[in-house]
Amino acid sequence: MAHRPAESVALSVLELLAAEAPIAQLDTLVEEAFRGCESAQDLESIRRLRQLGLSIHAQSRRRQQREAGLAALVDTARDLAMPYDLDGLLKVITRRARLLLNVDMSYISFPDDEEGYIYVRTSDGHTSMLSVGLRLPDDSGLGSNVLANPGPFWTPDYLADERIEHHPELDEVVRAEGLHAIMGVPLSHRTTPFGVLYVADRNVRYFTIDEIALMTSLGDLGGVAIEKARLLGQSTAAVSALELQSLRTEAGLQQTRRITEVHQELLELALSGGDVHALIREAGRQLGLELRLYATDGTVLSFTGELPELSETTATATAMDTHAARRPVRLPDGLWAAPVTAGASNLGTLVVRPSSDRGEYAEQICRLVAQAVAVPLLLDSSRAATAVGHVRDELLDELLASPQRPPQQLALRARRLGIDLSTPHVLVIARPECEAQGKAATWANLYAHRMSGLKRVHNGRAVLLLPGTDPGAAARSVLEELAPLLGNPVTVSAAGPVTDPTSVFHGYQEALRCLDAMTSLGAVGKAASARELGFLGVLLADNHDVEGFIDSTIGPVLDYDQQRFTELARTLYAYFETGNSPTYAAQRLHVHTNTVARRLERISELLGPNWQKPDRAFEIQLALKLSRIRRLLLDRAADEAPDNGS
Repeated sequence: MAHRPAESVALSVLELLAAEAPIAQLDTLVEEAFRGCESAQDLESIRRLRQLGLSIHAQSRRRQQREAGLAALVDTARDLAMPYDLDGLLKVITRRARLLLNVDMSYISFPDDEEGYIYVRTSDGHTSMLSVGLRLPDDSGLGSNVLANPGPFWTPDYLADERIEHHPELDEVVRAEGLHAIMGVPLSHRTTPFGVLYVADRNVRYFTIDEIALMTSLGDLGGVAIEKARLLGQSTAAVSALELQSLRTEAGLQQTRRITEVHQELLELALSGGDVHALIREAGRQLGLELRLYATDGTVLSFTGELPELSETTATATAMDTHAARRPVRLPDGLWAAPVTAGASNLGTLVVRPSSDRGEYAEQICRLVAQAVAVPLLLDSSRAATAVGHVRDELLDELLASPQRPPQQLALRARRLGIDLSTPHVLVIARPECEAQGKAATWANLYAHRMSGLKRVHNGRAVLLLPGTDPGAAARSVLEELAPLLGNPVTVSAAGPVTDPTSVFHGYQEALRCLDAMTSLGAVGKAASARELGFLGVLLADNHDVEGFIDSTIGPVLDYDQQRFTELARTLYAYFETGNSPTYAAQRLHVHTNTVARRLERISELLGPNWQKPDRAFEIQLALKLSRIRRLLLDRAADEAPDNGS
């Protein structure tokens, strides 16, 4: 081969580099120049040309790869700019990352701050199903290093890298996938990382600086795109929610307009003379309702549909709740109840079952229908019963007033209302031990109507004048009914019977004293009459019925002595006087001890086995003393009476 000077070889090398010829052509040119070279200086120049040519070729190759990577990154950015939901976007990012770095697998993980875990959200290029959904403690794996010190972190061989905090479950996934080289970069919003993008290869691989930089740029782009997708998702959800709310609002306005129109039609019907039956039927037809209208006394005035009739107890409780709340209230089984009122007047209770498509407007419907129904109840001549109810309440107020009107006038007013005050009545006072005045007033109205009595509510207490002769039984009946309805304790006192207008006031005062006494004795939440308080009842009563107390306490013993001429009462007195000792009682009576024992057995048969218990024994002793004093006074009065026969 002819000798070629170094200058000629250099020119040929530049031509090959300019033409971006393969590196093999450069090697061939240099080898031919070596064979034809004759001087050591030319050999050294050719070696230098080869090194420079290889260096320039390598730099050109790197520049081309960088340009290709940047071009791919631009394409990726353009692709990420497309609208995706979050899951779709994550799949695009992992696929682009795998293709961009020509690796075997890529995946994305997010931290779960509340649970303290990192979980794999999506992956690309995986061969097993172990990776997606994998949950690991946030202090393990390569991702913990990336999140702890935001920046790229890579390893040529994951399982052999001791810098990483290994976790058995994650190591199992790495082995199952056959991975070695892994690199992770943060996905960030501004400066805050919220996830990690990984690429992994199934060969031991040392990632270059350009690859790390390219991956970091992809992570930045991915973080921005993910945040945009999240904001877009939130905006879309907000728009959807607003649209749904707008539709609901429009539907609600239409329903409200329809209900208002029906309300106006019902009012026009009522004002034009329509009765409650017509109103109930029309409301049920136009609004798809089942209705039942109850009067103040609990009777059914009108109904439509298959709505079942409420029991007496349930109807009373419902009326109490609605009128106490003064608004519609929800009942079990999809029912609603509304008070029918006019000012402070209680006209009845409306029970409604709305159709399913009007359930959320049930309270509004109940209120409007109740308002319409109130009109004919006020205009109807049958509401004279309501006026009578007010007059009855006023009558009891006058009976309990001090000073009273003349008894003849009160008796005449009572007879006009169908009440005969000459027949026995009892006074009952019910005091709820809670804030339930509204409920108590509604119940008292229903109860007094049902029992043909009178009622008054004052200072949170319900006062009842009821026909009857047993005040204790009346008090217990009131307690048994009212306490469960209120769901709270009720203290009930009673007095009587009374048989004239004047004694009503005294009976009321006696019942008040009985209520105060029960409170002082700690008998709150109980029922009792003044008569049932024993000797305390004698002190509380206006007439101090000593004879009645004696009769109720030791009457059977006194009757036995009178009928059989025995001395049981005298024996009983001696027994107590001697400290409950049969022996000393026998000595005082001058009889044998066995005689006293037999008399005490007879007393137990007459008074019951518990007559020696402290409370009962005290009342018996008091009754014995009162009986003795009463007999002495009667005997003295008989001795002092003039002898008409002298």
